[in-house]
Amino acid sequence: MPRTRGVPLLTAAICCAVALTGCSDDETPSSVSSAASKAASAAESLGGRASAAASSLASRAASAFASATAEAGRRLDEIKNGVDVTSAAGLGTPDTDKDGRTTVRVTVSNTTDSTKSFAVQVDFTDSGGSRLDTVVVTVSDVPAGRTGTATARSNRDLPGDPKAEVARAVRY
Repeated sequence: MPRTRGVPLLTAAICCAVALTGCSDDETPSSVSSAASKAASAAESLGGRASAAASSLASRAASAFASATAEAGRRLDEIKNGVDVTSAAGLGTPDTDKDGRTTVRVTVSNTTDSTKSFAVQVDFTDSGGSRLDTVVVTVSDVPAGRTGTATARSNRDLPGDPKAEVARAVRY
């Protein structure tokens, strides 16, 4: 998205250059050419700054995602006596809440003979499978032989039509 901001600016600069070339009146061809050259140079500079801003934004997003993923892993790794039960967790269909965040219903099945809690890592992905965000949701005190539910909510607005998948689930 940030790249497209430079496109209107570049288009405007080119239009100015064309207008300057077409409306020379008392201008000499060299001064018109000089003005067009300056406009093109300004457009190139703006395009470069837009590109740098887009790179910076992408870098910050990647850093934030890596941080969220590391935090999710840390939270799950801290659970004492946890058992990996990824297959016992399921997800509903992702939706968007009133704040623009992606949400998905998480359901866990407690197949033990005592009350247990669950921590479920949900990864939100784009249509190509690339991760956009990750969250950990806790489903507490699910009675023996029963199911429990919670809602996972993305940390930020996600572009497009995000999908959700259970990356990891721990019963404790």
